Amino acid sequence: MHVKKGDLVLVIAGKDKGAKGRVIQAIPREDRVIVEGVNMVKKHSKVTHQGPRGAKEGGVRTMEAPIHVSNVKKLKDEPKKDDEKPAKKADKADESGEDN
Repeated sequence: MHVKKGDLVLVIAGKDKGAKGRVIQAIPREDRVIVEGVNMVKKHSKVTHQGPRGAKEGGVRTMEAPIHVSNVKKLKDEPKKDDEKPAKKADKADESGEDN
């Protein structure tokens, strides 16, 4: 796969074409990725009484669904200022040509 978790991608096909976002999860076995804020679907869940503390809340929640990896294009991240190396110190020489 050409993308991995944390990469910045652009959606190039589908209903969310043109959207940018970060990869939340990569699923290489299915050639799919989950992108933050892209392909939002509503998932209905029932109230269940299983779990460590009893009832689990039910209702409708909105979540990202996977999209095929061929529908995304990896973008270059702009470098952070902390990641950049400090500028090299210019060599200073006297008028006589000697270094200090």
